[in-house]
Amino acid sequence: MISSIAYSPILGKPLIMYGGILTFLLLLLTAATAIMNRRGINLIPFAWHPRLAIITIILGAIHALFGLSIYFGF
Repeated sequence: MISSIAYSPILGKPLIMYGGILTFLLLLLTAATAIMNRRGINLIPFAWHPRLAIITIILGAIHALFGLSIYFGF
């Protein structure tokens, strides 16, 4: 069931691939927010850092669930 969702094609590629790319980009954005604010560049306010971290963790958990469902078959 979950593995069929993970393999759902979007533009010819499986959903799990897009989930991994989005998770990685959110991870980089979360780190960049902290680094830029530490250096005095306030493009994204530091208040967004915890919010981005929570979103990254949730999306990473969903991505991991998709990957494990393919491996274990659930």
